[in-house]
Amino acid sequence: MPELRKDPVVGRWVIIATERVRRPSDFTVPHYPRKGGPCAFCAGREDETPPEILAYRDESGERDGPGWSVRVVPNKFPALRIEGDLERRGLGIYDVMNGVGAHEVIIESPDHDRDLDALPASAVAEILRAYRERIADLKGDDRFRSVLVFKNHGVEAGASLEHPHSQLIATPVVPLVVADELHFARSYHGYRERCLFCDILTQEIEGRARILAEGTHVVAFAPFAARVPFETWIMPRRHAAAFEQSDDALLADCADVLRTVLRKLDRALSDPPFNLLLHSAPFGASDNPSYHWHFEIMPKLTGMAGFELGSGFHINPVPPEDAARMLRDTAID
Repeated sequence: MPELRKDPVVGRWVIIATERVRRPSDFTVPHYPRKGGPCAFCAGREDETPPEILAYRDESGERDGPGWSVRVVPNKFPALRIEGDLERRGLGIYDVMNGVGAHEVIIESPDHDRDLDALPASAVAEILRAYRERIADLKGDDRFRSVLVFKNHGVEAGASLEHPHSQLIATPVVPLVVADELHFARSYHGYRERCLFCDILTQEIEGRARILAEGTHVVAFAPFAARVPFETWIMPRRHAAAFEQSDDALLADCADVLRTVLRKLDRALSDPPFNLLLHSAPFGASDNPSYHWHFEIMPKLTGMAGFELGSGFHINPVPPEDAARMLRDTAID
C-alpha cells in the first residue's frame, strides 16, 4: 500500500510509492563522456579565474599561483553582484531591490578528475573549513541575510563544469526553503520547548531503520518523508544552528561521514548526479534554539511530471528505509 508521509520540518506531504519499489540497478542515468582537463580550475591556470578570495596552499606558494589544495574565487558569471546598494523600492504592489549579493566558487581540488568522494577525509575537511570561513566573513556584510552553499555533481544536476567544485551565494533575503524550515521549527519549539531537528535525530538513532552512517559528532540518515530516492541528511548530534560556529573536530567528523555517504552512493548507483545543499541559520540567528544546520544530499534519479508540478507532491518510488538499508549494506573498502 502506498503511503502519504508528512515532513515535520516543512509540513510537506510526500507519496512513498511502495507498490513500485525500485532497486539501485533500476536507475539508469545516462552519463556524458568527460572532456577531461586541463581547465580554468586546474592548478597552473589560476590566471584564467578572477583573483582568489581564499586559498589553502603551501607556505612557499604565491597568491593566485599553484601550490593550493582548496581555492575560492568569485563566480565569473554571478547570479548576484557584490557591488552596490540594495535600494529596496516599490513598484505599485510589487517589491524590487537591486541584485546585490555574493556568488563564489569553491574549487575543491587542483586535480581535475578527483571528485569529492575520491579525496581523503582530511581534504574534505579542508573544503568544509573553507565553507565555514567564507560564511563567517560574509556574515559581516550587513547587506546579506543568509548564505546557501551547494554543489551540483553531474550534468543532470546542473553542473556546467567537470572540475570538482561547489558554490555559495549570499542573499539579501532568507531563501524561502530555509524560511519555511525556520517557521515550522519555531512553531514546534514554541509548543514543545524542544528543537524539532534534535527530536528527529533522537528518534532516528533510536529506531535505526533509516540510519546510513554515524560519526562521533554527526549522523547521516534517510529522512522519513524523503522526496527523492536515496535522499540523505547529515546533521550534528548536538544542537547547533549555525554552521560557521562549528569547530575543527566537528568538521573533520562531518567530512568523514560525508565522504562515506558519497562513496556508498557512487558504488551503489554508479556515480549518480546529485545536489548537495547546506542549510544553516540566517545571519542574526546563530543561537536560534529551534533551528539545526544540516546537509541535504539529493540524487537526481527521477524527474518531476505533471502531477508533481501541479500539486507540489513528490513521488518517491524507494522507501527511505529500503534506501538506507541498501546503502548501509554497500561495501566501499
